[in-house]
Amino acid sequence: MTNLLRDLRYSLRSLAKNPGFAAAAILSLAIGIGANTAIFSIVNSLLLRPLPYKSADRLVILWNRSPGLGITQDWFSTAQFYDIKTRHSGFADLAIAYGTNDNLTESAAGNGTSAREPERVGVIRISSNLLPMLGYTKPLMGRLFNTSEDFTGANPTAILSHGTWTQRFGSDPQILGKSITINGVPREVVGVLPKSFVLPRETMPTLYGPENQAEILLPFPMPPGAAENRDNEDYNIIGKLKPHVSPVQAQAEMDALTASLRRDHPHNYPANGGLTFGIVPLQEQVVGDSRRTLMVLLGAVGFVLLIACANVANLLLSRAVGRQKEIAVRTALGANARRITLQLLTESVALALCGGVLGVLLAMASVHWIHILGPKSVPRLGDIGIDLAALAFTVGLSMISGIVFGLAPALRVARADLHSSLGDGARGSAGSGAVWGRGNNLRRLLVITQLALSVILLIGAGLLIRSFASLERVSPGFNPQGVLTLELTTNGKKYKDGPTVVETYRLLNQRFENIPGVTAAGAITSLPLSEMFAWGPLTIEGRMPPPGENFINADERVVEGHYFEAMQIPLRHGRFFNDQDNAKSQRVAIIDDYFASQFWPDENPVGKRIRTGGLDSKDAWLEIVGVVGQIKQDSLDASSRIAFYMPQSQYPTQAMNVVLRSDVAPASLTSAIKAQLREVDPDLPIYNVRTMDGRVQESLARRRFGVVMLSLFAMLALALATIGIYGVMAYMVGQGTREIGIRVALGALPRDILRMVVGQGMALALTGVAVGLVGAFTLTRLIRSFLFGVRPSDPVTFLAIAGVLALITLVASYIPARRASRIDPMVSLRSD
Repeated sequence: MTNLLRDLRYSLRSLAKNPGFAAAAILSLAIGIGANTAIFSIVNSLLLRPLPYKSADRLVILWNRSPGLGITQDWFSTAQFYDIKTRHSGFADLAIAYGTNDNLTESAAGNGTSAREPERVGVIRISSNLLPMLGYTKPLMGRLFNTSEDFTGANPTAILSHGTWTQRFGSDPQILGKSITINGVPREVVGVLPKSFVLPRETMPTLYGPENQAEILLPFPMPPGAAENRDNEDYNIIGKLKPHVSPVQAQAEMDALTASLRRDHPHNYPANGGLTFGIVPLQEQVVGDSRRTLMVLLGAVGFVLLIACANVANLLLSRAVGRQKEIAVRTALGANARRITLQLLTESVALALCGGVLGVLLAMASVHWIHILGPKSVPRLGDIGIDLAALAFTVGLSMISGIVFGLAPALRVARADLHSSLGDGARGSAGSGAVWGRGNNLRRLLVITQLALSVILLIGAGLLIRSFASLERVSPGFNPQGVLTLELTTNGKKYKDGPTVVETYRLLNQRFENIPGVTAAGAITSLPLSEMFAWGPLTIEGRMPPPGENFINADERVVEGHYFEAMQIPLRHGRFFNDQDNAKSQRVAIIDDYFASQFWPDENPVGKRIRTGGLDSKDAWLEIVGVVGQIKQDSLDASSRIAFYMPQSQYPTQAMNVVLRSDVAPASLTSAIKAQLREVDPDLPIYNVRTMDGRVQESLARRRFGVVMLSLFAMLALALATIGIYGVMAYMVGQGTREIGIRVALGALPRDILRMVVGQGMALALTGVAVGLVGAFTLTRLIRSFLFGVRPSDPVTFLAIAGVLALITLVASYIPARRASRIDPMVSLRSD
C-alpha cells in the first residue's frame, strides 16, 4: 500500500508537469468513458433493473395469438380468462384488466374550488387482485378494491393515482368519500395510491390516457355469463408464475391448453388458425424492440472507448521516448522491470480515473439531454439516470481501460536497453533509431486499429442514415401537412343510443367545417401511424377464406364526414360516403386498393358485397361503393393488412379521431374547435390535439433517436482516429528530424520528403480502411433488421466512407509532412 500511494503521488506530479499531454489523454478517455456510461445507464434502467413490482421476475403478460391469421398480439375474452384461471396450474395468481380513455366531468377540484372543465383521463378497470399481485397492498389513503367489487351490483367506486390526486384535486386531504363522475356515472373515491405506484402503458398495453399512464383505477365487475363469453376479446391478462415455474414450462402447459380449446370450441378457434396463448415476461414486454437498438449502441460506444484507449496508448508511447533516460537512470539505481512497470501502470490508471470523473459529468449531461430530446416511445425514459450501478460500471471501466492502454507502453519502456538509453540521452533525436522502420510498428498497429473501428462505425451509421432517408421518402398514402387531429368520445347518459351519437358527430362535423381556414373535416376510429388499430373477421361473397378458416382477417375502420378529403386519400373507383348512406339505406363499405388487388385483381370491385363475421355470420351484406388508396396504418416500414371502411351513420361509434384540413396553421384552430364543442356539449372534452405531420414524425422518433446516437458515436470515433493519425505522423516527423536532415543533405527535394511522409500516412489509412471494410461487411449483417430500402453491403455507403477516411487521413498526414519538407538539414544535423 505504501508503494502504491508513493506511485500515485509521483504519477500525479508527473502529469502536472505535462499538462498538455494530461489534458489530451484525459479528454480522449472522458469521451469514451462518458459515452459508455451514458449508454450503460440506459441499458441498466431498461434491461437490467427489475420492474418496480414485488417478485417482478415472476410477472408475465399473456397474449392471444393466431399466427395463421397474421395476429401476434391480441387481447382476451372473459371466457378465455376463466379457461386459463381454472385449467392452468402454473400461475400463483391471475388478474384481468381493461384500459380506456374516459371523460372526467363534474369533479370537485379540491379545497372548496369550483368544478373544473371536463377532462380526458387514462382509466383502467382491474380485478381486485391486480394491485396486491404487483406488491401494492397499502394505499396512501383509504383502501384498495375488495373481492365484492369483482361482481356486478357493487357501488361504483374509484381509486386515484398520486399524480391525479395532487394535480387534479390539489392534494385534497378530504378527497375520500367525495364523488367524481366518469362517463356520466358518479363514483365514490375510496383510495389514493402511493407516489411509487406506476402502471405505464408498456406494462399494461391497452390504449389509455393522454400520458399513457393509469390516472384513475376502477373495479372490473365481471358481467353475467362472462365465463361463456368468447366474442369480445378486449382484455389484458397479467399473471404471476409460481416460484418454481419458468416461463418456458408455463408456455408448454399453455400450448396444451390451447390445443384442448381448439378441440372443444372449433367454431371459435379454427384448427388451422394456430390459436396460442403466449406468455411473455413482463420485463421483456416493457423493453420490446428497444433491446436490439441498445445492444447496437452499446457495441458502438465500446468501439469509441477502444479508439480512445488506442489514442492514449499512442500518447504514452510518444511520451515514453522522452522518459527513456529517466527510466534508465532509475534502472541503474536498482529499480527492476516489475517495479517500473507497476509505477507506469499506476500513472495510466490515474489518467483513466481522471478521465472517468470527467466522463461521469459528460454522461450526466448526456442523460439530461436524453430526457429532454429522447422519444416518448422509449420505455421507462424517466427512470434513466446515473445511479450507483452506473458509477460502479464507470470505475471498473476506468480501471480496465487504464490497464489496457497503459500495459504495452509500460512493458516497452521497462524493458528498454540500459546502455542504449543512456547513450541516446546525450544524442537527442538522433538516437531515436529508424523512425520509419520497425521501431514504430506498435504505433502503426494502434492507428490501423483506430481507423478500422472508425470505418465499421461510420459504415453502420451511414447505412442507418440512408435507411432513414429512404423511410422518410415513403408515402403514407395520405397528405399529413395542414391537418390537425384530436380525439373525442361521446360517453355518458346523453349518448346511450346510436342515433344520438350519429347526430352529434354530424353536427360537430358541420360546425368544424364552418371554422375559417378549415377546408374539410371528418373522423375515423383508427388514426394512421398512432398505434390505433382494429381488425376483425370478414366474409367476401363468392370467395372462400384460407384453408381451414371460416373468415378473412381485415382492418376495419368507421369514418364520419369528409375524412378521405381531409386526409387527401385518393379515390380509385366509385364514390365516397354521402348523406344518403344512413341507417335506413343499403349498408355500404369502401375498401382500399390493396384489398381490391388481392380479391379482384382484374375487375372493378364496386358493387361486390362483403360482411363482417365468418361464413356463418348473419350480419347484413355491405355493398362496396368505392375503392381508395392504401395507407400506412402501423408504420412506414410495415405492410398494412387489407382494410375496409364503414360509415358512422350506419355503424355508430362513440370514440372517434377528428381530422381537419386547413389552409392556415393547424395549431391555430384549437381555440375555435373548443368553442364549437362547448356550444354542442360543454361536458365533452377534447384531448390529444396534434398535427398529423407531428404524428408522422413521432412514428419515426425511436428510429431517428438510434440513427442520431450511432452517428454521434461514429463522428466521435472519426475525430479520435483523425487525432491519432495526426499525432503519430507528427511524432514520427519530430523524432525523425535527423533522418530527414540526412536525406535532404544527400539531395532529397522537399516534394520527396512530402511524398515520403504522406505515403506513410496513406499506407496506414489504406490498411486500416481495408481491415475496417472487411469488419463492416461482416458486422453490418447484425443491423439488417434496422435497415429499410438499403442492403447491409450497400456499395455506395462502403465506397463513400472509404473515400472520406482516405481524404481525412491525407489531410492529417499532409500537415506534419509539410513541416517535414521544410526542415533545414544544417539545423537538424547540428542538433545531433
